[in-house]
Amino acid sequence: MTLCLSIGEKVLFTKGAESAILPYATSGEIDKTRVHVDEFALKGLRTLVVACRHFSADEYQEVDRRLHEARTALQQREERLVEVFNFIEKDLELLGATGVEDKLQDKVQETIEALRLAGIKVWVLTGDKHETAVSVSLSCGHFHRTMNILELIQQKSDSECAEQLRRLDRRIKEDHVIQHGLVVDGASLSLALREHEKLFMEVCKNCSAVLCCRMAPLQKAKVVRLLKTSPEKPITLAIGDGANDVSMIQEAHVGIGIMGKEGRQAVRNSDYAIARFKFLAKLLLVHGHFYYIRIATLVQYFFYKNVCFITPQFLYQFFCLFSQQTLYDSVYLTLYNICFTSLPILVYSLFEQLVHPHVLQSKPALYRDISKNSMLSFKTFLYWTFLGFCHAFAFFFGSYILMGEDTTLMGNGQMFGNWTFGTLVFTVMVITVTLKLALETHFWTWMNHFVTWGSIAFYFIFSLFYGGIIWPFLHTQDMYFVFVQLLSSGSAWFAIIIIVITCLFPDVIKKVFYRHLQPTSTQKSQFIEAYQGIGCVDSMCCFSEGQNACSRLGRLVERMMGRCDPSRATRCDLSLSSLCCKHISYKLEHDEPAALNE
Repeated sequence: MTLCLSIGEKVLFTKGAESAILPYATSGEIDKTRVHVDEFALKGLRTLVVACRHFSADEYQEVDRRLHEARTALQQREERLVEVFNFIEKDLELLGATGVEDKLQDKVQETIEALRLAGIKVWVLTGDKHETAVSVSLSCGHFHRTMNILELIQQKSDSECAEQLRRLDRRIKEDHVIQHGLVVDGASLSLALREHEKLFMEVCKNCSAVLCCRMAPLQKAKVVRLLKTSPEKPITLAIGDGANDVSMIQEAHVGIGIMGKEGRQAVRNSDYAIARFKFLAKLLLVHGHFYYIRIATLVQYFFYKNVCFITPQFLYQFFCLFSQQTLYDSVYLTLYNICFTSLPILVYSLFEQLVHPHVLQSKPALYRDISKNSMLSFKTFLYWTFLGFCHAFAFFFGSYILMGEDTTLMGNGQMFGNWTFGTLVFTVMVITVTLKLALETHFWTWMNHFVTWGSIAFYFIFSLFYGGIIWPFLHTQDMYFVFVQLLSSGSAWFAIIIIVITCLFPDVIKKVFYRHLQPTSTQKSQFIEAYQGIGCVDSMCCFSEGQNACSRLGRLVERMMGRCDPSRATRCDLSLSSLCCKHISYKLEHDEPAALNE
């Protein structure tokens, strides 16, 4: 095409969806272009329509003046800008249409399927034409071939849109066995959200997948806001790769940008950036799983250990006539959260793993165990708080009963004093809260061992040095020789052991019973991983010496059914071993721990 421009003449070029360009076009091959766009869309191509408008020098001056006035207006600036844009974008000359094949990245279908198995509902918000969007959704696994596709498109009025929504709602309720997918275009969505928002959300909630096509960037953000403010209050995540996804990414609770050919605008405005869509599965199912568990335990453990720390001090006031006498020495008060109990939870929150990352990625359904904020629920928080109070009462009254009135605990007949009582309570507390976190730890590294047992050892070593030496720079030293006298008493050691066991034993029993009676999917995977983690072909039947754990079964079968021929002995033994291993592996894969007893 050749453009001949006169002096001072300007040309405006514009591109966009055919629904936005063709209504304003007055010249060009409009009908042919509309047919070509439909053909491109049916082939799965992403389409754009290109048009232009010529402005004379006088027209351009008028447009420039009106734009300047609208942009500098102090009142109703947005409305005046819309009027100017409508004045400019009219009487367009249609130039043609483009169709580009937007090839999907690797493992898009597998990633979307994994998210669906994890209990994550996937909405696709796109600016593509209806046919293109449906074709892409089918190819990437968002829509299944067996899924019943419902459509809410080309609605012209509020009443028509409401009636269509009611029909869709009745259809879903009447045929609730089949999975349904909903397709909505931008114009119909605007009508649905205007007065029928509740009905629209009810239809979407009952659909397995939702596809919104011909969406403007602000409409994408509006849909995300609609989901955020729905009664269920779900956590929303938006992922995009272009500038038109920025508003949606910023509106969601978590925004993820994909670095691609469409620039870095989405990445710059996102919370996390990934290079490929397939990395989303690992980001959510593995890292999301790990860090949720770590943060949930971190928050609740801090409440727990500080309840254990403060409650004995409160209870002590009832026994000291509310004289504000402290139960612990000031150094212990300062170092409890800084040195004695800080490192174990820090290392836990960095390295904890309930199951191996490969197991989490291969079994997306494990993500359901942490869905709906299950580990930070009010019930779980109350359990940790109640446990802290119970342990605090056990610390205080266990020590109080041991050191009752006129009780001699020293070999020379002397009795313990006020500071010794407080030190005993503090010693039991440090050991118990550290071992409680050890019970919660599943993934033990050398650093976990170092900080867990090292924290307890550091407390004993510090107390011995702090109370065993007269420090010249301290004005008063109430703790002099207190800790040494405490550890020299066999009764004190017995009390420490008994109180720690009394506090932790019920928690151990609870964990054992829940794990065997009501195990979660994650706990079942831990069980399978523990017995299938040996790196050989028959993982449960091989030893380093080459012997078979199933050889006893082989000999038993020989006695019952007769011996094998000597030339076939080895082959028979191996076949029995393979049969045994396959049987146990099959049982474990189908979540039957009883297989270990067979």
